[in-house]
Amino acid sequence: MANAGKMEKTNDPLSLEEKLLQFQKEQEKALGLDQANRHQWFDPVPRQFLAKDKASTTLLFGGLTMAHDYLVEGALKGLGYNVKHLDCPDNESLRFGKEFGNRGQCNPTYFTVGNLIKHLHHLRDVEGKSKEEIVRNYLFITSGSCGPCRFGTYVTEYRKALRDAGFDGFRVLLFQQTDGLKQATGGESALKLDTSFFLSFLKAVLLGDILNALAYRIRPYEVEPGSTDAALERCKRLIYEALSGRKRLRPALVASRRVLGAIRVDRTRVKPKVSIIGEFWAMTTEGDGNYQLQRFLEGEGAEVEVQSMTAWILYLIWEGRYDTVRRMHLRGADSGKYGLQGKNPFLRLRMFWLADRVLRVMFQSYAKALGLYDYHLPDMEEIARVSHEHYNNHLRGGEGHMEVGKLILNVAKRKVNMTISVKPFGCMPSSGVSDGVQSLITEKYPDAIFLPIETTGDGAVNVYSRIQMMLFKAKQAAQKEFDEALLKKGIADERLQQIKLCRKRNRALGTNRHVVACTAANFLYGMRGGGGGFSFRRYKQQIQKV
Repeated sequence: MANAGKMEKTNDPLSLEEKLLQFQKEQEKALGLDQANRHQWFDPVPRQFLAKDKASTTLLFGGLTMAHDYLVEGALKGLGYNVKHLDCPDNESLRFGKEFGNRGQCNPTYFTVGNLIKHLHHLRDVEGKSKEEIVRNYLFITSGSCGPCRFGTYVTEYRKALRDAGFDGFRVLLFQQTDGLKQATGGESALKLDTSFFLSFLKAVLLGDILNALAYRIRPYEVEPGSTDAALERCKRLIYEALSGRKRLRPALVASRRVLGAIRVDRTRVKPKVSIIGEFWAMTTEGDGNYQLQRFLEGEGAEVEVQSMTAWILYLIWEGRYDTVRRMHLRGADSGKYGLQGKNPFLRLRMFWLADRVLRVMFQSYAKALGLYDYHLPDMEEIARVSHEHYNNHLRGGEGHMEVGKLILNVAKRKVNMTISVKPFGCMPSSGVSDGVQSLITEKYPDAIFLPIETTGDGAVNVYSRIQMMLFKAKQAAQKEFDEALLKKGIADERLQQIKLCRKRNRALGTNRHVVACTAANFLYGMRGGGGGFSFRRYKQQIQKV
């Protein structure tokens, strides 16, 4: 019987391994993965957006805050483009990104490309547009750059994922952050990156920054929940209509200031101020990409300080000025892309100084019109100076030395009670800083309450619990500042209740001199004569109004 079994096994034409290999080849052929016909994927770089297609083509973009995306759409519509900003990326976008993207990418890639693919699926499956119609009538604009991470290859990853999702040939146009007006768009391109384009884009960015700063400054102290968000939506519509209609901005800004000024607030609420720094996309997005970090912090009783896109533009200007000064002292003028061979370095430095000055003046003029008072843009020279001892200013990638400088200044100048550095899992530039260099900073500044967190798309519960533990310390620090202010100003509990009810003092757009981090403590320090001379008669009047 044993010999018979052996004879039967020998006569079998295919062994088990051979059958499995044959099955594998059949499956690969059915899926289009036939090894014999496999070719390395090649990026054709479809960039054509011709002037004759301008009227029929819709530009898709996204990735900034919701206010920025909405206002940029209005600004570009005012220039005659058909524009549509994408929704804020969510976990469904992450699923699409991981399904069609390469393995090992970071969250910004997965969320952004997944958000685009999700929108294209909606156009095809819900609105009934064909794949050919979508490829012909839509394109996506994204920013490009370089550095030690994979950011420079994102555009190629987008095209690869779009091909695998069934939208082969979909156009992805690249906008280089550092090239300014010198963008390779071609003579017949409908996308004219000229002065008018950049000024319109810049206005939308500045106004988005200002609206965000106002919202995060007012929302934690609103008396009626939701009133700040409702006012913000109205302001965004007013400014959007002005940008898209190419109208004068000032009337819209003044009207928006009145809307925001009507919000009722209570500045005596003790809330720790928390600054969010780190990798640009992770600290900027307001959705699932950072576990809705801003809203979570506000829900836990904190006031959030967000970073502005204007600060990033100032950093790019600083980089150009810094590199120009260093190249001026080389023995021979280098001929690289940013070299000085055949150029006037002093003229270039003056242009950088002028760009910095114009940007700051524009920002402050819009801020004053909208009601954002006493808001100071960062001093890039100061940030570079305080961080250089710990992180070389020559090192680039991510925010470079800015993350180090921000933490030092946050502690040294008592700007905030707590600092959170957020970055995607595996982000090399930010992880090297927040998990490495910042540990030395926290040793030198023991008062610093610093928390580095990484985002992966899941693990929100773990992140929330870590934030809550550190936020407990920040709340104690804010309460201590508030109690010290009460003691120094000699304000009793009864007087504090009077202050709480006084709408004249509790103005939504009102500010106070910076003394400590806690806004409520600064509010008390701004009172004159231990409470501003409130009388019992005024107190009764306020009670009657309420």
